Amino acid sequence: MKTEPVLLISIVLAAVSAFIVKPGEDYLGYIDFRTLALLFCLMTVMAGLGRLGVFRVYAAKMLRGVGSVRALTLILNMLCFFSAMLITNDVALITFVPFTVEALRISGKKEKLIPIVVLETVSANLGSMLTPIGNPQNLYLFSAFEMSIGEFVSAVLPYTVLSLILVTVFSLVSGKEKTECPAADGDEKISAGKVSVYAVLFAVSILTVFKVIPYPATLAVTVAAVLIFDRKTLLGVDYSLLLTFVFLFIFIGNLGNIASVSEFLKKIVIGNEVIAGIAASQVFSNVPAALLLSGFTDNAKDLLIGVNLGGLGTLIASMASLISFKIAVKEDIKSGRYLLVFTVVNVVFLAANIILRIIIK
Repeated sequence: MKTEPVLLISIVLAAVSAFIVKPGEDYLGYIDFRTLALLFCLMTVMAGLGRLGVFRVYAAKMLRGVGSVRALTLILNMLCFFSAMLITNDVALITFVPFTVEALRISGKKEKLIPIVVLETVSANLGSMLTPIGNPQNLYLFSAFEMSIGEFVSAVLPYTVLSLILVTVFSLVSGKEKTECPAADGDEKISAGKVSVYAVLFAVSILTVFKVIPYPATLAVTVAAVLIFDRKTLLGVDYSLLLTFVFLFIFIGNLGNIASVSEFLKKIVIGNEVIAGIAASQVFSNVPAALLLSGFTDNAKDLLIGVNLGGLGTLIASMASLISFKIAVKEDIKSGRYLLVFTVVNVVFLAANIILRIIIK
């Protein structure tokens, strides 16, 4: 209950809705198996590369020789921002936040931990919105609404550019103090063979996202390859997220079959997709919000913008934000101060993007 609150909520919602719409064969029709298969394949690839230490080792090599807090902050935020586009916001934070903690511990600059980690979290959440594979809600919306890559990128590009500018400005004012980064572990050996396998699986997954390869084939190839070459990776897949999707698909499908509720939600959401996406994300987090609202609008672009900007705000607005928080609190920081800094920074970024939305519209 403590570690997977969103999964628990999705189970409760699905169970309650099942008392109103009796379970039957229609339930299978609610579930988007293509999205689930793609999520599983991409999470498996990222779990495998992470377990091999690929992200950690190459990040350490890239940061070798960095000599100031300002430079460290800027490079780490750029790594989070741009890598999240390909390896997802979750993986970016899992990779770079622990590295940040180590770098600041070595240099005696732990007082900088909260602002730097908060900014890394914002960077990963906002950088991930530019690609269909950057986060789960993007992959779902891209697939469910059969968006073209041009439609997808054009919808979120202005907000990505503004966010990049803000991240850069915040990083440059982080301080001139001297620091040093931990060196790459020269004894850590990375299996070139396994990395090659995951590189191929990643390429296959990307081709499947763009419907070049059918998803059942990609799923079968991914499972078979991992079972043969690196079966322990299967233990690192976030199955709770997949189950959350399943139960939310059931809940949303049932809501669509309750005429009064469906009409009410359509009236609220249609024409207000951006605001609805932002507001719903603050309560449910942006992945469930995307699934919930997608059943009541055809405006994929505005909903995409809403749930991505909705990752800013409360700590649960994006579940990736909890990753950073959990890592940071292990370093004996003050949770209250972290939440205060987190909220202020998120509100600033959210307000700036909302203003941009008003100007563009």
